[in-house]
Amino acid sequence: MTVPPSSPNDSSTTQESEALLPEPRRIAEFGADQHQVTAPVGFASLLGVLGVVYGDIGTSPLYAFRSTVEILHSDKQVAPWEIMGIASLIFWTIILIVTIKYVLLIMRADYNGEGGILAIMSLAQRMTSGVQRKIVLGLIGIAGTCLFFGDGIITPAISVLSAIEGIEVSVPAARDIVIPTAVLVIISLFSVQWIGTGKVGSIFGPIMLLWFGTIGGVGIVEISHHPMILMALSPTYAIEFMFYHGTLSFITLGAVVLCVTRAEALYADMGHFGRNPIRFAWLFFVLPMLVLNYFGQAALVIAHPNALSNPFFMLCPPWMQGPMVLLSTLATVIASQAGISGGFSLCRQLMQLGYVPRMRILHTNADEEGQVYLPDFNRFLAVGSILLVLTFRSSDALASAYGIAVTGTFMCTSTLATVVFKRYFQWPTWRVATVFGCFFLLDGTFFTANALKIPDGGWVPVLLGLVLILMMITWKKGRSLVIARQRQNSLPLRSFIARLPQSRTIRVPGMAVFMTSTPDFVPPCLLYNLRHNHILHDHILLVTVQTLDQPEADHGHRVIVEELATNIYRVTLHYGFMEMPNIPRALEEIKANGVNFDAIQASYFTSRELIMRSPVPGLARWQQSLFVFMFRNAVSSTEFFRIPPDRVVELGVKIAI
Repeated sequence: MTVPPSSPNDSSTTQESEALLPEPRRIAEFGADQHQVTAPVGFASLLGVLGVVYGDIGTSPLYAFRSTVEILHSDKQVAPWEIMGIASLIFWTIILIVTIKYVLLIMRADYNGEGGILAIMSLAQRMTSGVQRKIVLGLIGIAGTCLFFGDGIITPAISVLSAIEGIEVSVPAARDIVIPTAVLVIISLFSVQWIGTGKVGSIFGPIMLLWFGTIGGVGIVEISHHPMILMALSPTYAIEFMFYHGTLSFITLGAVVLCVTRAEALYADMGHFGRNPIRFAWLFFVLPMLVLNYFGQAALVIAHPNALSNPFFMLCPPWMQGPMVLLSTLATVIASQAGISGGFSLCRQLMQLGYVPRMRILHTNADEEGQVYLPDFNRFLAVGSILLVLTFRSSDALASAYGIAVTGTFMCTSTLATVVFKRYFQWPTWRVATVFGCFFLLDGTFFTANALKIPDGGWVPVLLGLVLILMMITWKKGRSLVIARQRQNSLPLRSFIARLPQSRTIRVPGMAVFMTSTPDFVPPCLLYNLRHNHILHDHILLVTVQTLDQPEADHGHRVIVEELATNIYRVTLHYGFMEMPNIPRALEEIKANGVNFDAIQASYFTSRELIMRSPVPGLARWQQSLFVFMFRNAVSSTEFFRIPPDRVVELGVKIAI
């Protein structure tokens, strides 16, 4: 039997058939447990936070203070009051952006325990009505995500370079080996990612504990020799510096922001560690150690202006500089590891939300679903970081490329937070305008200051962000066109079910699972199988995977089973954007309600779309070429959904867009 798509002449018959067809009967719902955000504060959790969350911001003393002071030093000798002004600027930037904005405010806006810019974007969209507004919020979230990726490429380059440059303090003749050593360290770092974050990071916490203790210790020793530097805790020194230098102080802000690099990690990693351990570690350990080191560097430069060449390493006594280079190299590797692992998780979330093509995902821990490794994305980050090292050749030059990605992400997060705090937390308009208006002004000032560095290297994250945004928009629009064409060329499911009893289709024993992205229409692979083989299996599952705009599926709503006809079921699987689909495992749950499913015997049918150019194309020619390129390089649905390859039948379907 061949079942063609319904035509206008069949409309009356179809309507009569559908009128006789009963509504689908929902027979089961299953789900996953909610994620808990209120994790206990224990020593193990605090070590984990130190090793993963604070690696990047913890290594910023290597270059942030020096890069800021050198903006003034290029013109004249820096006066002590100017050093104190810079120290005050750094201190209050950390307090306002990290402590108040992220630790005390933004971290309240978790989405089922998860944080990060995609989580707050999804929460803002859920609290907003109107398609256009949701699209705008989505674009803001995607822009922040792309800048986050740009930051992730720059982080290994600048962190590793700044650490290895410490060799020049003790051995000036070693300058020629800095670049080759940095490249070797970066290659080694990305080469071990396949082992998994859990194993690679098993010693990260103790090393970072030693790191923070050491930088705080050497800072407090120098402060004890020049305690007057503590007067810089007063914001008056920062205000005086800004007013006196005018335009130059505005340029200086572009370097000051380096002290809060990867502050977004506090929010993004909240789902892994919980809100309380991150807050506790910051307020009672990381923040004091960072401030002590920055103020120690300031005190050293005031007492010994020649130390400006590398105040971080000169803060250490001569016998300690060699071990400090080794410790700082380990710390920067850890900082880079945190950014890489975060990039893996974020890329997986984008796949689930449909913004990027499916990529190969390897799970590196049998017990932790979130520990994943993406080989293609790992190579992308590695090549990008190495090219930056070879192009810029110093951490000072790379600092120009760093700030704009950081501040751009800050602005996107602040914008999305205004919607969440207004609609979700029910803040009055005046409070939202006052609080986040001030933060947006602060973020905007830092962003504008860094925009001045676009000709000197800031173009790197901007260009990368624009390319990624165009790719994501093209992929999202292209997939929407593919689904729309599938709907146009498919038969409504209710019409098919209504006609089935009158047909003379041969039914064969077995269970067939048909994957479909359009649950109200007959899967193309089912129609093609019927047209060519003229048979249907006794038991049929029509499976649709839907990604929710929340991190995890709610309890009791993971799997929804509807009986359409005898032994024909429509199964809808819900996954959050932080989860990885596993079709065979999810379908095992439907046996509890009497559906006879045997994972070993089931045959899976999927469609392999062949994209063609439509006479009336829905995409521009360049976008169509880009979409086809990404489509051909995407991982198959079989691998992505973890379906046994020996149980899959793929049927080609031509689709014109």
